[in-house]
Amino acid sequence: MAADDTTAPVPPSPWERERPARDRVSTARAPLTRERVVEAAFTVLDRQGLDGLSMRQVAGELGVTVSALYAHVSSKDDLLELMYTRLFDDFAIPEPDRERWEEQLRDFARSVRRRLLSHRDMARISMGHVPFTAELLPHVESLLALFRAAGLPDRIAAEAGDLISTYVDGFVLEEGIWQDRAARQAGDDDPSLSRPDWREMAGEMQDYFAALPAADFPHLRALSGLMVMDSSDDRFDIGLEIILRGLASYLPDQGAGAPDA
Repeated sequence: MAADDTTAPVPPSPWERERPARDRVSTARAPLTRERVVEAAFTVLDRQGLDGLSMRQVAGELGVTVSALYAHVSSKDDLLELMYTRLFDDFAIPEPDRERWEEQLRDFARSVRRRLLSHRDMARISMGHVPFTAELLPHVESLLALFRAAGLPDRIAAEAGDLISTYVDGFVLEEGIWQDRAARQAGDDDPSLSRPDWREMAGEMQDYFAALPAADFPHLRALSGLMVMDSSDDRFDIGLEIILRGLASYLPDQGAGAPDA
C-alpha cells in the first residue's frame, strides 16, 4: 500500500535497536555503506550458513576491520534484522479483494517462501525476528486488511497472519535442513548446488511403511502409497490449502457450522 504524504511517521517499536545514522561513512579505503555490509552478510550466509556468519567474517568479505562495521550496524542481531528487512524491500500485498482473498493469501505465502529460499538459513533468521519494525509494519497492516476484508472475525484475523507465517517458516526451515544434509552427503561446500532426491526418499519411505506389520500399523500400510509422494511445492500447497479451508470455516456465511471464534 502506498503511504499518504500526510501520514505521521511510524513511532519506533520496542523491538527496534539503536543504530548509527544512515549516512555515516567509515574511514575504510573504499566507502562503506550499510547496504554493502548487508550484501556482504548475505554472501557469507549463503557460503557458510547462519552458524558461520559472524561480524569478523563479514568484515573479511569486505576487506575492512570489524570495528569499521559498527559505523553502520550495532551488532550481529542488528545485522540479521537488516538482512530480514532487505529480503522484503520490494514486497507488496495487493489491495484486499473479498472475492479473491484465498487466492491472494496463496500468492502471499508462496512469495514469502520464495524469498526465504533465496538465501540460506533465512527461515531460521525469520523465526527469531519480530516483524513489527517501521519497515515491515506496512506489510503486517496490509495482511490484516486482507483478512478483515474477507470477513474473518477479528479474533481469527489477529491470529491468522502469525499462523501462516509460522507455517511458511517451518516448511522452509525443513527444506533447508534436508538441503544441508544432501550437501554434506555429496561433499559439497555450497548447499545451493545440492538438492535432496525426494523421489528416491519417497520410494524408500513408501516401501518401508508398506512392509510394516498390518496388525500394528494398519493406517500407515493403507496410506503408504500416498506418503511423501509429492514434490516440496505440492506438499507446501496442500498444507496451505488445509490452513485456508480452516480459515474459511470461520466466515459468517458458513452459518451454524462455523467453529466458535
